[in-house]
Amino acid sequence: MAKIFSVPNIYHGENALAALSQLGLKKVAIVTDEFMLSSGKVNQLIALMPQASIIIYSEVKADPTTTLLQAGAEKCKVFRPDTIIALGGGSALDAAKGIKATLEEYDPLYHIRLIAVPTTSGSGSEATTYAVFSDPYSGSKYPLVADALLPDITLLDARLVVSVPASVTADTGMDVLTHAVEALVSTEANDFSDALAEKAIALTARYLPQAYREPHDLSARAHMHHASCMAGMAFNSAGLGLVHGMAHAVGGRLHLAHGRINAMLLPLVIEFNSEMQGAQARYQQCARLMDADSLAQAVRTLNQQFAIPATLKEMGADLARFATLRGELIQAALADGCTATNPRRASEQDIDRLLSRLAGE
Repeated sequence: MAKIFSVPNIYHGENALAALSQLGLKKVAIVTDEFMLSSGKVNQLIALMPQASIIIYSEVKADPTTTLLQAGAEKCKVFRPDTIIALGGGSALDAAKGIKATLEEYDPLYHIRLIAVPTTSGSGSEATTYAVFSDPYSGSKYPLVADALLPDITLLDARLVVSVPASVTADTGMDVLTHAVEALVSTEANDFSDALAEKAIALTARYLPQAYREPHDLSARAHMHHASCMAGMAFNSAGLGLVHGMAHAVGGRLHLAHGRINAMLLPLVIEFNSEMQGAQARYQQCARLMDADSLAQAVRTLNQQFAIPATLKEMGADLARFATLRGELIQAALADGCTATNPRRASEQDIDRLLSRLAGE
């Protein structure tokens, strides 16, 4: 079957944000969170669009729910924006995608331009047709995929990332690495996704420790911002794998940072998948890009460097709740769309064993 490789128009480099002043925007809805509003970053955007009528929806929370999407769409419905600007991390970007899709569902002839302005280097949502939403009752996370969710324009401005705390830099950076590694070993990997995944791995290995140590190093921040976008393009084309399938299940129900649970699961899934020769060869390729002999060990070394715990026990997570959810977690991981492109098929018993290792049992 023929495939299409689609990406947004990407503005990057010094003062990329200034592109907003050149786009002739008329009616704009800014979707963001309270911190972005109070920090003055929303005002930075508004100052670049003096000719535009603007409304702000700043109710985005981590792990946006379907309820939040409906509330955002209701706020925007009467205003009828021609453009939605998503400002923030992965949650804000995904929320904006969901609000856009909801508004366009109300009126099939209504098209809204979507501009993504990421303020973390992690989710890659600024370059994908993916969005992840949570069930407000169960906490379950659902990755949705639709062409309408791909942003039209992405602005990569590293100045927006320099104030990100070290722990968030680490978590989101390990999310980038996970995206790139999973895309490279995915059953749907292709020449285009491989090229982007390989570059994202090399950039992350070189610049993530630097951005973590020296948060105001604009060069390191820019390279990680680019790596995040490239990894997003890679997995948008190739898909992901069992790390994300399990992370959506565990992270959603235990309310753990997505990048952190990815980082904890990644070496475990690498070792599980490496029992297949084809996957093992691809992981060796990743290790070479990181100037390492063992990819799983290279990931563990980074996790230690960033103070990311190896197990839920070490993290101090609620292991009693984890135990009661175990069967549900296994079924959710198996059903997750990301698991479908994992290079090795996993059984219930396989996931149960991986959960034991994750827990530190």
